[in-house]
Amino acid sequence: MKNQTKNMYKQAERFADLTKTLIITGNISRAKKCFAVAEKLFETGSNETKNAISNVFLFSVSCFMELHKCNIRDLFPKSLQAEYYKQVCASGI
Repeated sequence: MKNQTKNMYKQAERFADLTKTLIITGNISRAKKCFAVAEKLFETGSNETKNAISNVFLFSVSCFMELHKCNIRDLFPKSLQAEYYKQVCASGI
């Protein structure tokens, strides 16, 4: 079970890297599809899946987008946007 969780976090990391690459290359329509998949996983997945999406995918992509001054509101679906705001408020930024 521990190995599965570790694998899930690695997959979330690779998924975040793919999404960031799509944003860098200007392929916003495909990046939005990635966000839609992440949203579905976040809403319907197990607790481990939700944690991986929130703690790895969302954190990584949102930090990247902030550094590159991308508009988060335009790309994040509602659930991911709400989770992003929870992270920002919890961090005290």
